[in-house]
Amino acid sequence: MKRSRIAVLIPCYNEEKTIEKVVKDYKKALPIADIFVYDNNSTDKTSDIARSAGAIVRHEYKQGKGNVIRTMFREIDADCYLMVDGDDTYSASNAKDMCDIVLEGKADMVIGDRLSGAYFKENKRPFHNFGNRIVRFLINLLFRTNVKDIMTGYRAFSYRFVKGFPILSKGFEIETEMTIHAVDKNYKLVEIPITYKDRQEGSISKLNTYSDGFKVLKTIATLFKEYKPATFFNIFSIIFLIVSLVLGLPVFIEYFKIGLVPRFPSLIVSGVCLIISILLWITGIILQVIVTKDKKMYELYLNLLEGKNE
Repeated sequence: MKRSRIAVLIPCYNEEKTIEKVVKDYKKALPIADIFVYDNNSTDKTSDIARSAGAIVRHEYKQGKGNVIRTMFREIDADCYLMVDGDDTYSASNAKDMCDIVLEGKADMVIGDRLSGAYFKENKRPFHNFGNRIVRFLINLLFRTNVKDIMTGYRAFSYRFVKGFPILSKGFEIETEMTIHAVDKNYKLVEIPITYKDRQEGSISKLNTYSDGFKVLKTIATLFKEYKPATFFNIFSIIFLIVSLVLGLPVFIEYFKIGLVPRFPSLIVSGVCLIISILLWITGIILQVIVTKDKKMYELYLNLLEGKNE
């Protein structure tokens, strides 16, 4: 299969109003790039319009942005991948700068940062704005990083990142998964401010504020447990330990004062909570050892991948 120098990846679902402009803008901004539009079961003329505009059109029949990105990453070989939405909310003027950073080896992922610019002014959906702030706060807190825009759909990737990224998400939580994976695996990240504008009139967002927002929060919790199990289980271990002490200490104090245990139920519950606390602590230690070993194997895999890439 032919390997592209730059591949522009555009996942699409019913974007006939904007896709022609998006394809032409990125062909102009990146003349050497191959433009790939992956149609995700559109019921309008997205595919026909994209093909007429000069894009390479393919199809992904499993619904969901995560499913589309998984197929794109598997099927396409390139030195640099630029992912952008088909709704014309991201400016092609930032495309060359983002790709140059990857091609020069300065980053494995370049994040197009909307939130440092006009995003909160342009985006007319207040709950989306609130959700972006919550997700950013949680990920930066739990994973000890400082990424400004977690959920942006405008990113550039290296070959190493794309071929080494195990995609599990099916929907819009894919951007969250990408960010956490990159932070956890110590990839080189660069953020640059980008120009963002809200969807044009008549173009409808496919992101459901509540259901997709819940999926994103669930993804954060799941990946926190999988990538940092010691911290995850220690949090619950400490909670059960505190409950055990709150219930058990008064019983022991009374015992040493009067030599009797008048509250056996409290003592029993305290003992159970203490056992659960210890089990959670041990579980975290065991899983952390497994995660550390997996990270070592992942680094060896990346070394092999680099060897094949040369």
